[in-house]
Amino acid sequence: MALEITAARPDPALLDLPWRLPLEEWPEDLLAALPRGISRHVVRFVRLSGRVLAVKEIKDDIARREYEMLRNLNRLRMPCVEPFAVVSGRVDAEGTPLDACLVTRHLQFSLPYRALYSQSLRKGTATRLIDALAVLLVRLHLTGFWWGDVSLSNTLFRRDAGAFAAYLVDAETGELRQRLSDGQREHDLEIARVNIAGELMDLEAGGLLQEDRDPVAVSERIVTRYRELWDELTGSQLIDDSERWRVDDRIRRLNALGFDVDELEITTDIDGTTLRIQPKVVDSGHHSRRLLRLTGLDVRENQARRLLNDLDAFTAATGRQGDDEEIVAHDWVTRIYEPVIRRVPRELLAKLEPAELFHELLEHRWYLAERARHDVPIEEAIDDYVRSVLPSKPDEQAVLGVDTRELPVIAGSRPRP
Repeated sequence: MALEITAARPDPALLDLPWRLPLEEWPEDLLAALPRGISRHVVRFVRLSGRVLAVKEIKDDIARREYEMLRNLNRLRMPCVEPFAVVSGRVDAEGTPLDACLVTRHLQFSLPYRALYSQSLRKGTATRLIDALAVLLVRLHLTGFWWGDVSLSNTLFRRDAGAFAAYLVDAETGELRQRLSDGQREHDLEIARVNIAGELMDLEAGGLLQEDRDPVAVSERIVTRYRELWDELTGSQLIDDSERWRVDDRIRRLNALGFDVDELEITTDIDGTTLRIQPKVVDSGHHSRRLLRLTGLDVRENQARRLLNDLDAFTAATGRQGDDEEIVAHDWVTRIYEPVIRRVPRELLAKLEPAELFHELLEHRWYLAERARHDVPIEEAIDDYVRSVLPSKPDEQAVLGVDTRELPVIAGSRPRP
């Protein structure tokens, strides 16, 4: 049986990996030491051509189906891991067939939920993770994707200015349709509620859950948050003809949630006294796209919102409210944002992404000012943050060369502000 590699942009270095060995027997010198979530399949992270890849051992037909599904979701710009290759036709040294492998790119600065809980996080982490998962599920459902196995375990999380952004990591049960029925959406919600309750109970049994509430009660949040967001994004609204300002108000609320509106369907009743507004939401990432257009910085939605707030403060402080927005944004990047990032020592840059570092620095500066009861110069805040806070944070970038036996414990953590 010949080894077969399916990839959009194949890397010849894939041939150098030990495909004749079961994945669980791969030598540790090939592996990247990254936290792994719970999976029904064997999963390993490997270093290859300067990148980190996740390799999952799985049946051939399931691997190919998931590979194509992830490619489709990436084309639709959904938050998920990027498929890299499918390797099939594997046999061991005795000629016994081995399962195929699905290879995906590792999502840098992302962590499975259990790795997050191995750090000393503040209370409320579970609700923040569930909120992020609710946003992800709404986005997927708006696209017509039925997940079929919604859970914290099948999701990766990145920090996003005090909140989290969620990414789908396991699509083997998913189906992509033109449109989902209410029953299909409710089915996914019920799966999510049951799975999350079980995962939180598991954390509670291990003494890792920093919540005072019952895990089942916490898991119900996925249902309420999902329905609130779904209704805001897709629900129709009746307004009086004399309150047409509510049309613009509806668009602003949707933008505040991070979603753009392609069009509004507005209909009137027979006597023309009542308007019905039905929005057509086309995409999330309203603030991140605006920041990208102004500055070229490609960050997540909450990070973009925080950076835009600082840009607005810079505009006001310099008295440039009437100037061209792109010129002011360029000055903010060169005079504020880039000098802050450059001031962080190179050996600490793997702790957090630059946009998250900037967000945490702004938070730290606020705490310092509150304690001192006067404004604190940005340079002073940077120096204090780099000296007293940043070194104790765990590295969340892909860190290579660490003994995998040290996982899943992440050393050097402390409570986050």
